[in-house]
Amino acid sequence: MAENTSRGLQDVLGSSPDENEFPVGYPTTICEDVPGQKYLCSNCNNVLKKALQTLCGHRYCSACLAWIVRNNKNAICQKCKEEDPNILSEESLLAEERAFGDAAINKEISELKVHCVTLGCSWSGIMKDFEEHQSLCEYALIPCHTGCGHVVMRKKLADHLENGCVNNVMVCQQCQRSLSSTEYQEHSCEDNFCKEQKHVQTETASKEKSLSTPSANKDGCRFSEVGCLFRGGKEKMKEHEKSAVGAHMLLLLQHMRQLKGTLCSAAKAAHGATPQSELNGNRAGKSISSLQIPAGLDISGDLEVDCLPGSSVSEDESVLQQLMREKVISELENKLHVFENIVAVLNKEVESSHMEIMAFRRQSELDQNIIRGLELKIAELHRCLTQKDAGLSSLHKSLVFSEQASYDGIFLWKITDVGRKLQDSVTGRTVGLYSPAFYTAKYGYKVCLRVYLNGDGTGKGTHMSLFFVVMKGDYDALLPWPFRHKVTFMLLDQNNREHVIDAFRPDLASASFQRPVHDMNVASGCPTFLPLAKLQSPKHAYVKEDTLFLKCIIETN
Repeated sequence: MAENTSRGLQDVLGSSPDENEFPVGYPTTICEDVPGQKYLCSNCNNVLKKALQTLCGHRYCSACLAWIVRNNKNAICQKCKEEDPNILSEESLLAEERAFGDAAINKEISELKVHCVTLGCSWSGIMKDFEEHQSLCEYALIPCHTGCGHVVMRKKLADHLENGCVNNVMVCQQCQRSLSSTEYQEHSCEDNFCKEQKHVQTETASKEKSLSTPSANKDGCRFSEVGCLFRGGKEKMKEHEKSAVGAHMLLLLQHMRQLKGTLCSAAKAAHGATPQSELNGNRAGKSISSLQIPAGLDISGDLEVDCLPGSSVSEDESVLQQLMREKVISELENKLHVFENIVAVLNKEVESSHMEIMAFRRQSELDQNIIRGLELKIAELHRCLTQKDAGLSSLHKSLVFSEQASYDGIFLWKITDVGRKLQDSVTGRTVGLYSPAFYTAKYGYKVCLRVYLNGDGTGKGTHMSLFFVVMKGDYDALLPWPFRHKVTFMLLDQNNREHVIDAFRPDLASASFQRPVHDMNVASGCPTFLPLAKLQSPKHAYVKEDTLFLKCIIETN
């Protein structure tokens, strides 16, 4: 099962599909997390490989789109068909020239975390490194290139070629025997042609083995020219260069000594003299003055070499120093020229960035001014809305009052939810209820009623109490005081059989009927207007459908 999975993966990623072969993208099984729907091909439903976006907005692998167009005339986007086949448009037609590369999705896909699904391989990384790993995976199963029909792991290909490949056979030209590579190496025939074939066979096997190992893909150290033997991949090479600075400096020092020895030998040969003079350490150090010597590495005095005759500098020595000086000056001038160009480019970029920043600042100031103006307008509109809301609330109250008010001294009060309100009165949550205000005339007294469903004063708990309240009105200054009109209370029987009626005349000495100083005077009326037992009796219909009606009549004659 693992072999089939690996073979399938290799076929998908390592070779180009046949013209009539159904192409696929990257298998979703290699992803560490479940890939999002936007990363999947509309054709193969695998992770997009070289994503293309069509005019209808759906995405395909480049190979999938080419296969669909090649094998279908007037191909239609399958996703568009699935979403709504009734509204297919010209944009749903598929063609390679009508699609474009989706760079954003390709970049996101290249950063997806993936792992190798080949049995035994523990590699993990990101998608952009996946194909490179597949071409190097030691555990991947690959067919033998000799055509023997065997499929072997990449790391065992060399052993297979040497020991197990039936097609890797040589025929001895002297004895005409067919031998495997191993038998051929041990064959004792001394024919020159056999020897040459053995040599070629050995070199071929060696090359195959070196290609099958990861070291073929390793790079040598940049200091290999001076003696460093390290080899490795990019990451290991970076670590090596950081950790081996001292060793590299010593190798360079040794190399410089060898160069100086060569120069000294050449100078001796040129002058034919045996006396030696000690070169100044500063002159010898000029050739490596550009090297960065690590801290703690002492090379003082190591470059003192006696190679030229005389205590003074000879003419050849002066020429050599002049040439070295000119070479150093030329290199420094070249570097200076490069740096000047870089600085010029950077200055232009800085100036351009500065201009952009200034433009952004000016635009930001304009935007801030606009925002402040809009904020002031919003505050003004908020104040206007608050005033409008207050006016609407006042008008609403006036409208409700005008709908309920009475101006002829006769008021009918409808009380609903009697059961709940009676319970609230018993528990003390809402002891009494006030009626809407009404008037004895259009410009008359302003009055209202107050009822205690569970009674008040002498009638508390046994009777329903009903009171009359004189309120502060708009025309009290024009009215005679105290209030002296007869007041009649009625509890209406909703079957029109037996209404409860009670009446009283105001006590002119009572403060309840004087001109109000506050919003309303103290209530006055009938504490024992109606026994509660009679109110709730089924013989009467004072409360019907949880509603009762109270009527007040004020004699204005």
